[in-house]
Amino acid sequence: MNQEVSAAQTHHREELNPEHLTKAAELLQKIRAEVNRIYVGGEEALNTLLVALLARGHVLLEGVPGVAKTTLAKAFAHTLGCDLRRVQFTPDLLPSDITGTYVLDPRSGDFSLRKGPLFANIVLADEINRAPAKTQSALLEAMQEGQVTIEGERQALPSPFMVLATQNPVDMEGTYPLPEAQLDRFLVRLVLGYPEEDGEIAMLKAYDTQAPTPREILGIDELLQLQALTDRVHAEEEIYRYAVSLCRATRENRRVLLGASPRASLALLHASKAQALLCGRPYVTPDDVKTVYPAIISHRLILVPELEGSEDAREQVVQDALKEVPYSLASF
Repeated sequence: MNQEVSAAQTHHREELNPEHLTKAAELLQKIRAEVNRIYVGGEEALNTLLVALLARGHVLLEGVPGVAKTTLAKAFAHTLGCDLRRVQFTPDLLPSDITGTYVLDPRSGDFSLRKGPLFANIVLADEINRAPAKTQSALLEAMQEGQVTIEGERQALPSPFMVLATQNPVDMEGTYPLPEAQLDRFLVRLVLGYPEEDGEIAMLKAYDTQAPTPREILGIDELLQLQALTDRVHAEEEIYRYAVSLCRATRENRRVLLGASPRASLALLHASKAQALLCGRPYVTPDDVKTVYPAIISHRLILVPELEGSEDAREQVVQDALKEVPYSLASF
């Protein structure tokens, strides 16, 4: 069995050109360096964003106001060389405000489409949980289907398409919990807390006179190539079983009312491939799955009523699954 796994891994290493892996590693490192010049924070946050980018997923950034959620999102988006649009979500925001609408041209007498901010490669949705339900529904269609519906007509969104959404805690004034279906469409949830003292001092020095401006590192073609390379990262049968077992474990936990869905299993696999590419490998290991598991799973769990809103309980469910679900293949 171990010999078969080793042979399969060798085969896939040959399929993925080492030069492509080296080039990918160089580009990803340049993105890290450029974002770190703007955002003073830990490497974990940036790695999570890179995983979502490579896996074609959307990101939910959560934290109290003022911890640089928007700064991180904007710095990351600007390095990608993609069309970036920002939407400030408010309680009076209408679906047409983000999707666009048809307007009458007085000269020709015809209606033409005026595209909304969703027609961009990277959409920064600021304070997403302040928007009403209809607007959330329009955003949900864009995230899941890569399209919007305007006056009954479907309009495809550009590729690549990624939503970076910031969210304030739901107990703050004027915020509303996101529906479970929309939370499930975010590949990862990234919670940003207060920085360490040294980090906060470094931030003051960086922004003392003039805020640094991010530079483009990638172009759209290079980004699409990186995403295609991620798809070719190999996963063994045991990795599939491991990912599914980790998700199924949440459904059996007594603290959980609604566990991770099959969509979560698929998201975990895609994110694990992205993590492997970040590490310069053409195949997935159990450590890749473990690394991305908390960010993939935590926001998808619906806890029992008495634990609703408890981040400690949510974290405990994730850690229980990692401890209780073994990975038996010794060849990794």
